[in-house]
Amino acid sequence: MRDLAAPRAMNPENSKPQSAIAAPPASFRQVGIVPLLFLTYAYTTGGPFGYEAIFSLSGPGLGLLFLLAVPFLYSLPMSLAAMEMNSFLPVQGGFYRWVRAGGGDFWGFQSGWWNWTGTFLMNSAYGVLFMDYAGPYLGKYVMPAALLRIGEHNAAAALAAAKWLGAALFLWLIAYANIRGIQVAGWVAIALQAAILIPVAWFCVAALGGWKHDPFTPFVPPAQTLSTSFGAGLALAIWLYSGYEQLSSVAEEVKDSRRTFARVLLWMTPLAILTYVTPALLGLAALGNWNEWDTGYMTRAAQQLGGPALGAAMLLASAISVASLSNSTVLSVSRVPYAMAQDGYLPRWLAALHPKYGTPARAIVMATVLCCALAVGNVVGLITVYIWTRIASSILTVLAAWQLRKRMPDAPRSFRIGYGALGMAYAVGVPALFCAASLVAIHARESSMTPPALALLATGPLAFLVFRWTLRPAARSSAPSQPASTVSRGAR
Repeated sequence: MRDLAAPRAMNPENSKPQSAIAAPPASFRQVGIVPLLFLTYAYTTGGPFGYEAIFSLSGPGLGLLFLLAVPFLYSLPMSLAAMEMNSFLPVQGGFYRWVRAGGGDFWGFQSGWWNWTGTFLMNSAYGVLFMDYAGPYLGKYVMPAALLRIGEHNAAAALAAAKWLGAALFLWLIAYANIRGIQVAGWVAIALQAAILIPVAWFCVAALGGWKHDPFTPFVPPAQTLSTSFGAGLALAIWLYSGYEQLSSVAEEVKDSRRTFARVLLWMTPLAILTYVTPALLGLAALGNWNEWDTGYMTRAAQQLGGPALGAAMLLASAISVASLSNSTVLSVSRVPYAMAQDGYLPRWLAALHPKYGTPARAIVMATVLCCALAVGNVVGLITVYIWTRIASSILTVLAAWQLRKRMPDAPRSFRIGYGALGMAYAVGVPALFCAASLVAIHARESSMTPPALALLATGPLAFLVFRWTLRPAARSSAPSQPASTVSRGAR
């Protein structure tokens, strides 16, 4: 097939791939290292919230082992691959265009499509998660007066409707912030993360003073074997440590993207491990009630350890954390359909930028509508289906690093994965094998989620054929267009 062909030869004058449909460079607003650092931290971590069920699902010992080991099998090698590719291809759309340059149009489309559609589930999960934290307080303080009017027999329906409306309002507020642009989103991320760190530090101090139990005991739940304790717990761990390549999609909105992106990623894995492991370990050691840990439990743990004041502070921090995660997710994922539309693989109207803010507002609005429609499930179920698309996209991304090393060996790289073939085996082979093994384990534990996950993956090849037929794009190279950042222009 034409779309599976190798990219055309590079222009020898500048050793950068050229696109047959190169669009005029857009004049994006840009941010520096501090906003990008907080945006990336918000996307990859955000805070110690949303993963509490990993301990009741897999046991405290195995859950903590997941938190300690998964980053070295997944996020760290992914970071190395992303750092090398961004060092010589800092293009808008990032990982999607890397895969397209390395593997051809078909696989580039799959990477972008799976990431984009899977993120509908993830961001809807953030809306649900926000209400999981706020819901108990809504039910305690707000709903009783309303229930007196509608009757107790309608209480369940009223609570469900209130939860959905709250999730939808939350998602639209995040969408509005992102329509305003990366500078607004960046400063929102800084403010939100600063508001999270103080209550988390307070929680850690309170838990440290009450250490009573071995946080690693039992290793797995007594009624389960080691093999049956994987699955959903592993899916949550992968979710926690995913996304290290995602902010590459805004490369042309970052000043000196080659150096800035690499410097930011060097900090991410250590910060994520510290954020997830420390509060969980201390909380388990202080309370010892691992079997009660479910989504949203961190706020209840805080109230047990520090009273109502710490409980309220952690509740606020958890809600802010979800907002921070969603904010950076919308920023990243909205640039993928924008780049795909620029390349002719999605309708051109998705490539239109807001006339005032210079953002892909249509892609943001469309995604938010779909996320609101999906914000009716539970977090674990939504994340388990999403993980299949995340893993598939991640495998294509790390393989692109290997393919581009072969196809473009002499392209100037400001960062190169070291140790020759051994380094590439770690950056590419280890996460690819880990991802494949993880899917087997997730299927074994959550087999009911496999059919919808496979159906979502199957939409990728179907959508590729439909859009190629209906849009009839002109012949093009499978290499990305030259980054606008190489063109002389000033940031607005």
